[in-house]
Amino acid sequence: MKHALLTEEETTAAMATLPGWSAEGKELVKTFRFTSYLAGIDFVSHLGHAAEVMNHHPDLLVGWRKVTMRVTTHSAGGLTELDVALAREADRLAA
Repeated sequence: MKHALLTEEETTAAMATLPGWSAEGKELVKTFRFTSYLAGIDFVSHLGHAAEVMNHHPDLLVGWRKVTMRVTTHSAGGLTELDVALAREADRLAA
């Protein structure tokens, strides 16, 4: 299924609802912080399952007590509503 790219206005509106996220080029990016390394690993596991259900897979960098997530819709060449939905799910899982 082809997803439509977000317009600049839609991206700006979405960013206003995504605290801590930034738009870097064609990606949404956020670093999540955790109380322990294993808490970050648990987050990655839960996010991985959610991403699989959505068939939308972010790039994840796991560090000590932090996980940086980068997401874009490669097939569309930039940001789509699918990226925003996955960002919101990541926020929900990290809460």
